[in-house]
Amino acid sequence: MVMHSQLPCFNAVKIAVFGDLMLDRYWYGATARISPEAPVPVVHISDCAERPGGAGNVALNARALGAQVEIGGPSGDDEAADALSSQLNDAGCNCRLHRLAEAATITKLRIISRHQQLLRLDFEQGFPGFDTASAKQAMVGLLKSVDILILSDYAKGALPDPQPLIQHARSAAIPVLIDPKGQNYEKYRGADIITPNLGELEAVVGTCATADEIATKAGLLAKELDLRAVLVTRGEAGMTLAPACGGAIHLPTRAREVFDVTGAGDTVIATLGAALGAGLELADAAQLANSAAGVVVGKLGTATVSPAELQSALSSSAHREAEDRGVSDETSLLAAVAESRAAGETIVMTNGCFDLLHAGHVDYLKRAKQLGDRLVVAINADHSVRQLKGPTRPILPLEQRMAVVAALEAVDWVVPFSEETPERLIATLLPDVLVKGDDYCPEQIAGAKAVTAAGGKVQTLPLLAGSSSSSIIAKIIQQGGS
Repeated sequence: MVMHSQLPCFNAVKIAVFGDLMLDRYWYGATARISPEAPVPVVHISDCAERPGGAGNVALNARALGAQVEIGGPSGDDEAADALSSQLNDAGCNCRLHRLAEAATITKLRIISRHQQLLRLDFEQGFPGFDTASAKQAMVGLLKSVDILILSDYAKGALPDPQPLIQHARSAAIPVLIDPKGQNYEKYRGADIITPNLGELEAVVGTCATADEIATKAGLLAKELDLRAVLVTRGEAGMTLAPACGGAIHLPTRAREVFDVTGAGDTVIATLGAALGAGLELADAAQLANSAAGVVVGKLGTATVSPAELQSALSSSAHREAEDRGVSDETSLLAAVAESRAAGETIVMTNGCFDLLHAGHVDYLKRAKQLGDRLVVAINADHSVRQLKGPTRPILPLEQRMAVVAALEAVDWVVPFSEETPERLIATLLPDVLVKGDDYCPEQIAGAKAVTAAGGKVQTLPLLAGSSSSSIIAKIIQQGGS
């Protein structure tokens, strides 16, 4: 898939976030010795910070992109709730905490030294007195004026039964996105998209050994629960978007360096919601969320991504993708194809002389690319063309023929081969789809047996009538002599 390099405008998008709110606290200090009392480091605290976490971090991420945000959920009636409300409102969110006098706001304290987490302390007792019905009724009132509803479920007591919100949003045609927890996914039935990580998905559907198995099981789960799709976050392997209707997409990781994965799921669902609210198609929104995750894991602690950072990441990804395409040698091509396959992309391959590129070539290669994600074109070396076409061919040398074909939008990689046929190269690469013009029978196509034996497909495409290099050359010669 091609990464879009321009951000949509998020400023008009209205998002409601409901779920488990918490306050993340950070204590920073130097570590220079081990305690004489126990084999643990002594941290000399020199600084501290705090920021909203959980559903609060989802809201901050959506707001950082420019979206208008309403946020609600249970909290204690304490100093931590004051800090949560103050920070969320200061960030531009409209915070509607449901304060419970008998409860304490969930707080997580992290001890950090030399940019590494040494310890996390959790303070939480749940919300046994939380009146979910009245709290959700308050959020239902907000749904009249929002574009997207995000439910952030950390299994802390805010969302024991999200069905009333899901059903109300669905009746109002408002997409519902849920970051799920636990193994009871039945309670998320009827939502649009859920965003489990791989471990959370496997806890529900069983072990997934391959990317294809992830796609299959996630797609079946989406269908069973009447969801639009499941978006599985897979850490360093990227993401898999599995719609209920099929056609899963694997998105390779966009992270340059993974520093801290804390809160990355919040960034993913916030960006996905903002992108859908801005009118992007689901696949494009997932790609944008993937890029945002790649930025945020390079930061320490729960963090947000600004539009400028996301735009820079998109531009860098588009640049890297452009650099990845073009003329290649066999060794480099095999490495590039292996990386593409690891991301779940389908490899299509064809071959030819491509002497004097014409409309028939362009049409053929465009239709070949539509059969998969990446198109490899193997081009005959000059002496191979002479063996096939005669001593006066090729008209253009190999380097020029490769450069022209590589410039076509449909083509990802161009590679030369010096043998009479590309059979050895095809058997080495083993594309998922091998394509040739319909002037060949499938059994005549070089490399076809190796591809089908490996589980791939061989397909012929009709050629554009009246277009061939030989006929064009003959016409030029005829006109030159007349």
